[in-house]
Amino acid sequence: MNPKAAKASDPARETLLGHGITPTAQRVRVAQLLFACDRHLTADQVIAALRASGSRVSKATVYNTLNLFARKGLLRALNFDPERCSFDSNTRPHYHLHDVETGELMDVPPDDVVFSRTPALPPGMENLGVDVVFRVRRQA
Repeated sequence: MNPKAAKASDPARETLLGHGITPTAQRVRVAQLLFACDRHLTADQVIAALRASGSRVSKATVYNTLNLFARKGLLRALNFDPERCSFDSNTRPHYHLHDVETGELMDVPPDDVVFSRTPALPPGMENLGVDVVFRVRRQA
């Protein structure tokens, strides 16, 4: 297969194009890393993973790319930890367990959480989603 044909059929590239994002080489590498499976990564973890795979990428490029992906709905920016922002490649409805000692985030399926009711919204407002975080740590 010729390299141009392979490049054109790359699922990460197609995803970016489908969301109106120009698929630069760096953006495609970030997308390939994040969309290979559902995961939660900080910008520093993305940089480390890309560099470990031999990719040369700047910190500014990674931060800009992650924020662009979040604005376009490809990622969710999670600010559960005051020390760092994590980016979640699972954009389907779900909640999170946050290990406050390790910083690890784990998905919780929406069916595992039951609400008996939600608050009435002020007039003219609409619900865009519900974020639930269960903060956990190992028992002493």
